[in-house]
Amino acid sequence: MQFKISALVLLLGALSGCATYAPKPLPKRANLPQSAALITLDPARLPFRNLSSHIFNPADGLDMDEVAMLAVANNPQLRQARDALGIARAQSFAAGLLPDPQLGFTSDHPTNGALGNTNSFNFNLNYDVNALLLRSSRKGAAQAQAQRVNLDLLWQEWQVVSQARLLFTRLTAQQALMAQLQTARSLLADRYQRSQQALAAGNITLDLASADLVALQNIERRINELERSRLQNRASLNGLLGLLSTTPLALVGQPRAALMDAAAVQSGLVERLNQRPDLQALQAGYRSQEEKFRGAVLAQFPALTVGLTRARDTSGLYTMGFGLTMSLPIFNRNRGNIAIENATRTKLFDAYQGRLNSAYSEVATALENQPLLQTQLQRTRQGVKQLQTVARRAEAAFHAGNLAAADYVRLQIALLDKQTEVINLQEALMEQQIALETLLGPDLPEQASNRRAR
Repeated sequence: MQFKISALVLLLGALSGCATYAPKPLPKRANLPQSAALITLDPARLPFRNLSSHIFNPADGLDMDEVAMLAVANNPQLRQARDALGIARAQSFAAGLLPDPQLGFTSDHPTNGALGNTNSFNFNLNYDVNALLLRSSRKGAAQAQAQRVNLDLLWQEWQVVSQARLLFTRLTAQQALMAQLQTARSLLADRYQRSQQALAAGNITLDLASADLVALQNIERRINELERSRLQNRASLNGLLGLLSTTPLALVGQPRAALMDAAAVQSGLVERLNQRPDLQALQAGYRSQEEKFRGAVLAQFPALTVGLTRARDTSGLYTMGFGLTMSLPIFNRNRGNIAIENATRTKLFDAYQGRLNSAYSEVATALENQPLLQTQLQRTRQGVKQLQTVARRAEAAFHAGNLAAADYVRLQIALLDKQTEVINLQEALMEQQIALETLLGPDLPEQASNRRAR
């Protein structure tokens, strides 16, 4: 009787600590904010050093860093990735819990026994020893997996920062390009109007007037294409920031990215790449697989279950016993799972080596492209200076009546085209620098390093 009471008390105590369930209905409407000013964030909580020390104030427009800060704080994909990190940490917590014992009870009622027979019962309390022995490898694998998810999140955040900076760079360059094209359109529209007047007066032929129209239409086409591209990039940026696609954004300032010394990058490349979150995530995933492989090897040994039994037979005789169950590793011996875990470890090893090789190759390509773009930009800027000198002389000659209008317009358009080339090269160089910074990985403040280590 005392054993029954103890078992009942133990069962009630276990049930008293159970979790409760409450439904969580799905939303029926979108919850995208309609203005960046409605979003508040704490820079100190951001994972990257250059962002955590920057002031976020959307009231005076968003500069390049503020766009990146908003992207990290409000990106929908990052929100889901953080939810996945919560799942991984919960799985790590679950893997560290001790296995529960098993309590069993049976009862028999005699139907044709002798006088004095009574109901029999059998209480048994069992424990899976193997589950306890494998807890260490199971917990180690889950903890390493949680670290992998955490590092993957950090790398995804870094990719979002890079994408936000790229879109800011493109939109800023497109704004400058639009100003250039608008100036060219004004020149060509004025030239076309003059040619039409000259054609009506019979001073020029139709082919000359048609050439002016073709040039004007070409500029109109380029403006239309640029407007569509700007609209697409603005929608992409809004989506990256977790805003409605129609939300207006006031972008201020110029894109910034430091030129890197190739020799300095090469000298510290091994250490820099070793700190890159995606490579560290692969390392954590490999550690997790090592633990799974170790657990599979341990599981080849006999599975052991031990238990205590308290019973009473139909004659009223009470007994106390001990039970032990052991599997016989004759046929299976967990060989299938061992082979699977070993093959998976080989795959992860090769994946890490492949990612490491790609990282070195991509950095080398970026370092090689950077001086090429710098040289091209320098030559193009020199060409702009030369054309500006010629254009100033041409303008004076045109106003003095010593240069034909068509020649003057052609020189001005050539200058605008060269200035447009400078804008495009500046954008390409800036994007190359951003890509190189992305490949080398983020500069992490202390709190991000602590979060990464958890």
